[in-house]
Amino acid sequence: MEKLFLKKFLKNIFSDTFEVQFWDGTTEKFGEGDIKFKILINKHLSKSDIIKDPFLTFGEAYMNNIIDFEGNIQEIIESVYKNKDSFLHKASLFEKLYKITPHSVKNSKKDIQYHYDLGNDFYKLWLDETMIYSCAYFKTRKDSLYQAQLNKVDHILKKLNLHPNETLLDIGCGWGELIITAAKKYGVKALGITLSNEQFNKVNQRIKENNLENQVKVKLMDYRELLKTGETFHRVVSVGMIEHVGQKNIPIYMNTVSKLLKPNGISLLHCITAQIESEANQWIKRYIFPGGYIPSIRELVHNMPENDLHLIDVESLRLHYCKTLESWAKNFEQCLDNVRKMGFDETFIRMWRLYLNSCAASFHYGVIDLHQFIFTKGLNNEFPMTRDYLYK
Repeated sequence: MEKLFLKKFLKNIFSDTFEVQFWDGTTEKFGEGDIKFKILINKHLSKSDIIKDPFLTFGEAYMNNIIDFEGNIQEIIESVYKNKDSFLHKASLFEKLYKITPHSVKNSKKDIQYHYDLGNDFYKLWLDETMIYSCAYFKTRKDSLYQAQLNKVDHILKKLNLHPNETLLDIGCGWGELIITAAKKYGVKALGITLSNEQFNKVNQRIKENNLENQVKVKLMDYRELLKTGETFHRVVSVGMIEHVGQKNIPIYMNTVSKLLKPNGISLLHCITAQIESEANQWIKRYIFPGGYIPSIRELVHNMPENDLHLIDVESLRLHYCKTLESWAKNFEQCLDNVRKMGFDETFIRMWRLYLNSCAASFHYGVIDLHQFIFTKGLNNEFPMTRDYLYK
């Protein structure tokens, strides 16, 4: 009965011809023409678990080698995305199963540390020299990941239209590349905030190495706590951070940014976006990003007017993130021996392989995008009227 159910289920989710090898050694081809990939089902899979939550069931099954693939894992996941009737397009049907954890300051710190405090040495293995863990910007397809990350920082800083001695806040500053570059190249005074101990320590180290103690600071704190200091800034930037605040806190985030900006100040928000409002699937939330939520474009824009935030530019970088993730996935595979030496087991390795490749597939053929929003606090008539300044 389980095999019959699996045959029917698998037949209806892929858009390419494939072969399945079941736990008893039998095989079956699905589709016409050449076989694009092969699925190995090494043990029984529970029908009830699949019906209840296929995201969690198949994610855990791959982690534990209950299922495996012969072929390019990103392309296999894309084959599911290309089928508009597959479960990957129906995450909202399973939302009732998902437990929503309140995004208190304490919980947010715990969630961030779960992912980002795996260790600087771990991330250093497969990120580039900048240690930037967000979408790069490829001016040409020949750009290395390192060059593309430098491009991204340059692109963002140009969009912020910075001037010497202005103040810049980076909410979720990562390992500090953006604030350090901003201080060195534009002469601004920059503050970065993070909830990751590992990132905090690394940024402090980089500030000292670059002799920027008088220009750049980093604090281990939540963005909501910064309001208590009374500080305001000419520019506020956030890269890949709002995905961690939770749906209910999006209005709070926008209100906080508005209060942190000086009149006529400029903010850039760089984040993953969704077409419609939906909680992240349970596998991602349990194993990769606890508390994660991808906002829709309309959610973000809806919360701007009541906070006197004026949207002046939006740019999609969806395919840039696909290429970024493909680079990370390739780098990750090339450093597996070192990952194992650090004490991470095969389940962890398969989990991260699935995460990086499924995200690449999601940006290539899936339901998520990456946008950069530029908005101002009140009307700013000094902002350039065209985009020419970005490309000089």
